[in-house]
Amino acid sequence: MKKLLTGLLAVGLVLALTLPAAAFDSEFGGYWRTRAYMQTDFTGSDTGAQDTQQVDTRTRLFYTAVFSEDFKFVNKFEFNLTWGDTATTNAGGIASSTNDRSVFRLKNSYVNYNLGSFNFLIGLQPRVLNRGFLFDDDFAGAAMTYNGGNFSIPFIWMKAYEGGSGNNKNDNDVDYYVLKPTFTFGNTSLTPTLVWINSKDASKWPVTTGNKKVNVYFAGLDADVKFGNGSAAWFTGLYEGGSADLLAGGSVDVKAYLLALGGTFQLGAFDIHGQAFYATGDDRGSQDAEAFFVPKGQMYYWAEIMGYGLFDNQASANSCADKISNIQAANIGVGFKATDKLKFTADVWHARLAKSDVKGNDTLGTEVDLRMTYALMKNLNLDLVGAYLFAGDATYSGKGESNPYEIGAQLSFSF
Repeated sequence: MKKLLTGLLAVGLVLALTLPAAAFDSEFGGYWRTRAYMQTDFTGSDTGAQDTQQVDTRTRLFYTAVFSEDFKFVNKFEFNLTWGDTATTNAGGIASSTNDRSVFRLKNSYVNYNLGSFNFLIGLQPRVLNRGFLFDDDFAGAAMTYNGGNFSIPFIWMKAYEGGSGNNKNDNDVDYYVLKPTFTFGNTSLTPTLVWINSKDASKWPVTTGNKKVNVYFAGLDADVKFGNGSAAWFTGLYEGGSADLLAGGSVDVKAYLLALGGTFQLGAFDIHGQAFYATGDDRGSQDAEAFFVPKGQMYYWAEIMGYGLFDNQASANSCADKISNIQAANIGVGFKATDKLKFTADVWHARLAKSDVKGNDTLGTEVDLRMTYALMKNLNLDLVGAYLFAGDATYSGKGESNPYEIGAQLSFSF
């Protein structure tokens, strides 16, 4: 694989140097971050079982070949490493013939072209659905969007799992089909979303191994209102329905939902912001699947400790992290822009399980997050974060109960 990728990059460079200059334009960009952080007592106890102190680096390089205003070839590459990690999937150790390993990852590679009022994206591409409550990830597939002025209508096909070749192997395919129009009325935009997840036999996909036929849909709506001067409000609602056959026999009906809302109000150098969300959990007395669940692709970051935040290495015990399910959470925060280069943010979160655990506990706790962002120079930012969770009974595990806390710093730039 490493030789193949090296060869492809070499071919691309040769073509870029040998084709006539007028054939296409090149656009380069990227992102880099290095962060050092300490996460302590995330198990809710003083055992230190998940205590972490480490430094890691991420690099993203973007290259786009622009053939015309209507035709682009987009590529994004990513490199990740934890300092000192010499595992086979990481190159964080001192380089040598045995541990100078590839951490290269192809993040995106797709064509973007227009035919009249239609736009096409084909290949490995990113997509966000319902702010990440439903999907925020990269996927292999195709998207066709009709642009009609104050509205657009995308139809998206995501290939979630390929069953392979052979007799009836196609039955193991898992596909997402998405219809996501957006309508704009002045300062208000509405985005209804319909997603259908379908497979004749999803048992080979690791995230749905217990299921056979899957026929699940999501119906939702995003609403956004801008008030000017940076103030805005938003709402997201999702209903999950359908059914899934079980390999063990029988089937389950899917009946789940998610509600979320938030907003930011700008007051000069200050802003007041907040949000709240609720996602259903399973009722142990019901035969239906009532927990809001997305098989793959959901990613919504929220609190620093309970919801991944800036240092997304782990979340505190029994929290859903970025996979929003069986939770109710609310936040209020304030931001202060002291200068053009310096901003302070303080947030308070409270979260509970929507359905209590087997012991009858439901309180995850109250979290306080503090963050300072300073622009060292153009494009180069320093973030300092401190967070403390006053853990509830649903976070605590075993004896030696202890409150999780986190401190860290991140240096980042983009170009």
